[in-house]
Amino acid sequence: MVGILRILSFILLLTCIFVSLSVGLAAAARDRKFTWEISYQHKSLDCYKKLAVAINGLTPGPTISAEQGDRIIVNVTNNLFMENVAIHWHGIRQRGTPWSDGTDGVSQCAIMPGETYTYEFVVDRAGTFMYHSHYGLQREAGLYGLITVSLPVGVSEPFSYDFDREIILSDWYHNTTYETATDLASIPFLWVGEPQSLLINGRGNYSCSGLAASVCNSTNPECLPSNLTVISGKTYRLRIASLTSLSALSFQIEDHEMTVVEADGHYVEPFVVNNLYIYSGETYSVLVTANQNSSRNYWTTINVVSRQPNTPNGIAIFNYDPIDYQKLPPTNPPPGPLWNDTKSQVNQSRAIKARQGFIVTPPKKPDRVIVLLNTQNTIDGYVRWSLNNVSHTLPSTPLLIAIKENMTGVFDPNPPPDDNDSANYDIYSVANNTNSVSSSSIYRLQFNSTVDIILQNANTMTANVSESHPWHLHGHDFWVLGYGEGKFNLSRDTETYNLADPIMKNTVPLHPYGWTALRFKADNPGVWLFHCHIEAHFFLGMLVVFESGVEQVGDIPLSNYGCGQTKSFIKP
Repeated sequence: MVGILRILSFILLLTCIFVSLSVGLAAAARDRKFTWEISYQHKSLDCYKKLAVAINGLTPGPTISAEQGDRIIVNVTNNLFMENVAIHWHGIRQRGTPWSDGTDGVSQCAIMPGETYTYEFVVDRAGTFMYHSHYGLQREAGLYGLITVSLPVGVSEPFSYDFDREIILSDWYHNTTYETATDLASIPFLWVGEPQSLLINGRGNYSCSGLAASVCNSTNPECLPSNLTVISGKTYRLRIASLTSLSALSFQIEDHEMTVVEADGHYVEPFVVNNLYIYSGETYSVLVTANQNSSRNYWTTINVVSRQPNTPNGIAIFNYDPIDYQKLPPTNPPPGPLWNDTKSQVNQSRAIKARQGFIVTPPKKPDRVIVLLNTQNTIDGYVRWSLNNVSHTLPSTPLLIAIKENMTGVFDPNPPPDDNDSANYDIYSVANNTNSVSSSSIYRLQFNSTVDIILQNANTMTANVSESHPWHLHGHDFWVLGYGEGKFNLSRDTETYNLADPIMKNTVPLHPYGWTALRFKADNPGVWLFHCHIEAHFFLGMLVVFESGVEQVGDIPLSNYGCGQTKSFIKP
């Protein structure tokens, strides 16, 4: 009898502990509400006055700080007068809320001028993420910001630091997005060119020589170098996000090493770098200890890589307290690595592994393999970017609603190719891609299946030029199985895959004349974009769409309707 009572008491104790933990976790998670007004603002982020798109008057926008499990509620009012808005929560998987992904033409009808839309979603894991416009080229105009998600109280990171800091990296054009879009969609084609400036936390410095002070004023406090103030001996976690519209960057702090510990919300087996290569759409956390001579300040710099640069390096000040934060360092800013040192860039990509103790093992084999040959093409005289010689377009009716409501005639029902004879494609030559087509077709994936994506790079329509492409997947994280040079060989290169400790990410670089192999589980019901994160490349068709399990998606909010064929669902 005593033994039975002891067992019952033990069971009761376990039950109490479980209930307490459940109540504690439920109490910890809370709603975090934000009210945003999107408007045009004249900004001089690099001293040159330009029309930007701001949130509550800010460019970059305000940081969303939350705790794992919190629900984010953002009321967005579009005050742009003549331009729609959609905001994508980059890196947030939107499990159970695919309609809040914020992608015009895929998950929602964009927010019209004067209208308000409410995004609601749960941040289900800790890490460093971002948000940005997913309408037209608005990200290029400054509609972006950071999302930081901390662990629940009582749960520790697998690394220690004293203070947390945020760094947003971006590039900056002086043309308006209307001019850029017109140039890209014209015959003859007009390329956007290299950005005028590089910004660190929304600050840059463009040469105002020869320009009127009303146009460009180098004494404007809005374009003073940003600074990061540190205390000697302390260790800082720098949450770094790249919101560039074109540029791949190298980030470094003069005379200070950085330890990489997080990438796209996943823990990295720590490794030390002098400079961090970061591509558009990526986020990293690095640890930096203020362990140098504290009687002076140091430079923080960014420079363009993977493209021949025509943009001055971006600069900020790594400021040792109590030195004046505006006091310039006594040295010249470090120039950074060579732009075309592709080997160094690939080596860093390969060095990123999942942290021991936090490895999520990928399935051993895929159910489907899709090879996406990245090509530049012309269609009816217009320059386009294509995958397997198909340049993709998005319909006026959001795909998620069209598939959920069984609409017809919205998109091309013929599936795009899983390959396009990539084994025989000469990736080193300018191809005669006259057979290219434009299509709104999508990839229909079996729900919960394992899919491999092979990104294969090739030559552009300019001889001896292959560009880097940062690829971003919505709604999922993928395992990065490997990188290679030259042409991918299905029978040989699969043997080199890292299945032991691959990092999981949502954005990954495809290096010049190389390939990148990814694996993901199609386990999130919805319709999801997979695209190059370079604004102009996405605008020119460098995207595909994946659908899986839409029949499991709940009722889509009526506020997502109102464009294309969805107008018929809006009752007067």
